Amino acid sequence: MKIKVYDSKEEMAKEAADLVAKTINEALEKEGEATIILATGMSQVEMLKSLVVRDIDWSRITVFHLDEYIGLPLSHPASFRKYLKERFADIVGGLRMFHYIDGENPDPLAECRRLNGLIAEHDVAIACVGIGENGHLAFNDPPADFETETPYLVVELDEACRRQQLGEGWFPTLEAVPRQAISMSVQQILQSKTILCLVPDQRKAEAARNVINGKICPEVPASILRNHGNCHFLLDTPAASLLD
Repeated sequence: MKIKVYDSKEEMAKEAADLVAKTINEALEKEGEATIILATGMSQVEMLKSLVVRDIDWSRITVFHLDEYIGLPLSHPASFRKYLKERFADIVGGLRMFHYIDGENPDPLAECRRLNGLIAEHDVAIACVGIGENGHLAFNDPPADFETETPYLVVELDEACRRQQLGEGWFPTLEAVPRQAISMSVQQILQSKTILCLVPDQRKAEAARNVINGKICPEVPASILRNHGNCHFLLDTPAASLLD
């Protein structure tokens, strides 16, 4: 586990993009192709802005993303597919493949099976993740399932998670926030060779302390990242304010 704290979000985002680009280009040189996992949310916005202008042969890159609401249309402002299309895929263009989670599939379990078959064919060079205000990892809310090796799951979103989505301005009311999502599992995330965890803002400070300084347990899902051999925690000063 590596931890670094930055005085500004801009500096944090630039160094995060540096790490992602370096990891991708090393994988391309060694393997000829690379698979990456991208997250969404406010923590990833500046990093993606910096990443999309890097010198990377995107035609050899396959992308999976972490999670998506069930039943939310692509046109909705909170759609993670929309987020990643507009902030990443449409800008870099020419990706080898982007395997989006179709939250509008009327059979979410079938959508999970489809994704499970696809990701089983790939070794992931780097996963870009964040942590929730409740300590969640992707949409694995507490208590998270640390045991299942199924790559994608249908999960229930707890109220703290849904309130975070409301507080970030993605939805007009709490009732409008979906109650279910498709999420990459904890064990699938941990299979990534490198993990980059971005944690900005004071509102994440308590979660950051619990994740980094507390007990590794399902009640703090992202704490499991400390068991990974090559996980980088990048925090800004407010998010790191409660760390020991």
